[in-house]
Amino acid sequence: MRVPLSWLREYVDLPAEATPEDVLAALVRVGFEEEDVHRFELQGPIVVGEVVEFVEEPQSNGKTIRWCQVDVGEEHGGVRGIVCGARNFFVGDKVPVTLPGAVLPGPFPIAARKTYGHVSDGMIASARELGLGEEHDGILRLVELGIDAPVGTDAIALLGLDDAAVEINVTPDRGYALSIRGVAREYSHSTGAAFRDPADRPWDEVAPGSGFPISIDDHAPIRGRAGATEFVARVVRDVDPTKPTPAWMIARLTLAGIRSLGILIDITNYVMLELGQPIHGYDLDKLQGGITVRRARVGEKLETLDGKERALDPEDLLITDDSGPIGLAGVMGGGATEMSGTTRNVLIEAATFDTVSIARTARRHKLPSEASRRFERGVDPLVPFVAARRVADLMVEYAGATSDEEYGGAVFAEVFVAGIELPPLFVPHLIGVDYTPGQIESALRLIGCEVVEAEDDAAGWHVIPPSWRPDLTDKWTLAEEVARIEGYDRIPSVLPLPPSGRGLTAAQQGRRRVANALAAAGYIETPSFGFTTEEQNDLHGSPSGARLPSVKLANPLDGQAPFLRRSLIPGLLQVAHRNVSRGFTDLALFETGVVFLPKPGVAYGTPHVPPLAVRPDAATLAELDGSIPPQHRHVAVLLAGNLVAKQPGVAPVAAELSDALDAVRTIAGAAGVAIDVAQGQRAALHPGRTGVLSVAGTEVGYVGELLPAVAEASDLPGRVVVAEVDLDLVLSLAGEKVVAASLSGFPAATQDVSLVVPADVPAADVRAALVDGAGELLESLRLVDDYRGQGVPEGAKSLTFALRFRASDRTLTAAEATEAKLAGVAAAADRFGAALRE
Repeated sequence: MRVPLSWLREYVDLPAEATPEDVLAALVRVGFEEEDVHRFELQGPIVVGEVVEFVEEPQSNGKTIRWCQVDVGEEHGGVRGIVCGARNFFVGDKVPVTLPGAVLPGPFPIAARKTYGHVSDGMIASARELGLGEEHDGILRLVELGIDAPVGTDAIALLGLDDAAVEINVTPDRGYALSIRGVAREYSHSTGAAFRDPADRPWDEVAPGSGFPISIDDHAPIRGRAGATEFVARVVRDVDPTKPTPAWMIARLTLAGIRSLGILIDITNYVMLELGQPIHGYDLDKLQGGITVRRARVGEKLETLDGKERALDPEDLLITDDSGPIGLAGVMGGGATEMSGTTRNVLIEAATFDTVSIARTARRHKLPSEASRRFERGVDPLVPFVAARRVADLMVEYAGATSDEEYGGAVFAEVFVAGIELPPLFVPHLIGVDYTPGQIESALRLIGCEVVEAEDDAAGWHVIPPSWRPDLTDKWTLAEEVARIEGYDRIPSVLPLPPSGRGLTAAQQGRRRVANALAAAGYIETPSFGFTTEEQNDLHGSPSGARLPSVKLANPLDGQAPFLRRSLIPGLLQVAHRNVSRGFTDLALFETGVVFLPKPGVAYGTPHVPPLAVRPDAATLAELDGSIPPQHRHVAVLLAGNLVAKQPGVAPVAAELSDALDAVRTIAGAAGVAIDVAQGQRAALHPGRTGVLSVAGTEVGYVGELLPAVAEASDLPGRVVVAEVDLDLVLSLAGEKVVAASLSGFPAATQDVSLVVPADVPAADVRAALVDGAGELLESLRLVDDYRGQGVPEGAKSLTFALRFRASDRTLTAAEATEAKLAGVAAAADRFGAALRE
């Protein structure tokens, strides 16, 4: 909301020396956020000049200029010669003249300069050059604004260009502050300055006439609330739409961010900003019959003031006459009845519309307006009569109209504001400040509440909020107002003490350990959006590449990626592609995030959206929970390019599958589990370079090298290796506690063993057999070679393992280590027919 200071001064005692920054500081104290200060970015000398004479001089470029003699007053040098390209002024006209040394918005400094064969000693200005609007077809003639000031008068002050406006952010719950009236009241609350309410007028002044038919016919109210509760109509006749808008009004509207559009529309906009009540004016002679407020019918259309024809929804609230729709209530009027240059009689509308109806219509048609912005936040239901009268008065004064006091109409209901019971100690206990009862009562009365003390002092107060504060609905909102008026600086800064025994859950701690371990290992975390294509879901989210169910969003951010991801790999590929395209080719990335795994045959989502502002019951909540697909938190890594960069004396080392396996081991160590790897297959991964990951026999993920075609489709050169693990599943298999094994101080005994087994037996299974057979003395076992060739039978392979044995209470002998090794060999022979290689 932009608030011109000259306008604010009309309704609150603003000190003459107050700067915009002082006003902003006062408004910040009562809870507003400062945004900006707006001024007309110009400086003088800019004065009133009178055109004494001019000579039209055709130029070689086809343009005709006027060499003018303009009297700017003796104190400014008398008559000055000025070159002007405009031709809409006459001898004797008084015009704004910018003299050398002046600066116009842009900035555009003015100086005497030679042009078209003359020295132009200044410039005659248009409205746009002064910042008063977009009009640039000709010179601003002061007679058109109804101004006849002496030559030499300061035009900046005369046109209101010395004013400034402060801009504040108005939150949705404080719609009353979208008006000069509301901001003036808040400034009064902050400073104690006297406030004069522009809406304080007696009923006999604002009561409309009768005879104009008005009806409200809402057969489909939203949430049981009628679309309109008040509709006031006043009539003014014999308006002159060609009358100029006063300069001070144009200046105020401009500072408030609204363009001047002619006297009739300017007045309706002016009153809307002043009182917060949107106003609409109709050309009375274009209306057919009376006005009915109703919902739209199926198939109806309306051409709005912006020239667009809109298909109407049955939920839209309309203003209609006998011809059909003539306006979207509270949003925008229709073109058929708009005020124009031929309008002679005006019907002024001021109404109160339902906030939800207006908000939905504005969003449905993507048609936000200054009117809908106020209606959807709630306007004062006691203001429409005053606002309509104020518009009529201004049209009489500035548009030459005559007010028809006898003809008009109104439909309205009694305004009822529910009272609130406020216990005496509630506010101090909630805010944490020892407010006295007098301070609480005074603060509530100051904002306009009616406060009645209960007969029993222990019962507190019965509070009736003012009509312009629909946001005050309970004792908590009243407490917030007390804190605001008494000053937020009184609220102590006290950190709450956390209850003992609370903290991160075991799952949260596990996720943090895994992420920290990968980061410490040199991986960079790259969170990505959870949206992808159905093809990517099938490729990376399915082991075989077969079609699996995916959840499609009803309103995706990106129409090309409307599905929720089943895997983290597509997001990592996008990040890798973005980095490679910018020259970063050596990548070690990881992400932890949620994937969505809908079950086949289950329909997710709900066709029924619960209404807002109503707490769903248990059955509705259960239905909503059931409409969400299972969500698992995964962790994935991606390696591309070189793991070790080329350096003096060091050759580059490209990332390989073994490096992705190291990342898996890092994840396993941080999670507190042992992850086994067995050869497997996945649609997106290279055959023979793909591993299935498992914990205690439960599959938890995969690791492998991307198919070259898949990497090429992502514009990734060279080898790309990836791994993805179901982190939630891994942590659940790890249990809640991870106990570190004790370290033995006795020396180790190391031995190797080479076993010949069938080629189709996974090395991991052979390793597991050796571990089981060797027993407790075996400390570690590592595969060091997989040989297939001369000396090994056809269809077999030789697996060499390095074994380390250690006892916790003694030094092992070679015989003990050999015995344990042979026990492991026996177990492998029993399971797979393994034989020692000779």
